Amino acid sequence: MGVRDRFFTPQTAKAILSWRIAVGAGVAVGTALLGLPVMAAVGVGIATYAASVLVAMRSPSERSSIDPFVLSEPWRRLIQQAQGSGRKLRSTIDGVDDGPLKQQLVTIADQLDHGLQEAWEIAKRGDDLDETIRHLDPTRLRSKLDTLRAEAGDAPSADTATAIASVEQQLATAERLRQRSVDTADSLRATQTRLDELVARASEVRVGMSDTDTYARDIDDLVIQLEALHQALEETNPG
Repeated sequence: MGVRDRFFTPQTAKAILSWRIAVGAGVAVGTALLGLPVMAAVGVGIATYAASVLVAMRSPSERSSIDPFVLSEPWRRLIQQAQGSGRKLRSTIDGVDDGPLKQQLVTIADQLDHGLQEAWEIAKRGDDLDETIRHLDPTRLRSKLDTLRAEAGDAPSADTATAIASVEQQLATAERLRQRSVDTADSLRATQTRLDELVARASEVRVGMSDTDTYARDIDDLVIQLEALHQALEETNPG
């Protein structure tokens, strides 16, 4: 898929009309108030916004290849754990004799692979949030805020008050993004715990201690949870 084709997609539309606008605008305003010429500050804001949109425009072929090592922690470890669970399930299925049961289990494993793709997309989104937070640099913003407040004293000028408000808004944005990242990681950990349980149950299905229909429904439920989390991350504006 070429760049032009990637641009005219629902995913790109969501990326363009999203929280990334607020981040770009906040960076532009904050940079201008910190002394950079207005046009240069606008350029910095636009560049920040454009870079975040381009990240979201990755093609389906790029997204289909799971490589946890391109992620930062905790996302890398979470995806590695999910991949390990997927391999363990496939290993269990490999030990089943050819026949209807094995065919059913292979179908279930294929469905789980879809869930792993969803987990991968979620982890990339979480990693993007963390990268945005690093770009905002809350430590630097807090230091700047302390300096502005010290300079303002009890009677800040209008410009200083505006600068303080801008930095406070950027810090609030960074905190909302941080909380979203934490919540997302917690959700992935919870689904990983459930995934480990389901993979362990495959051995029971293999020897007839659990029926495949119930097992398939439980796998479907897990995949639906991952799809819902992915969709929520794509559609919800963090503020």
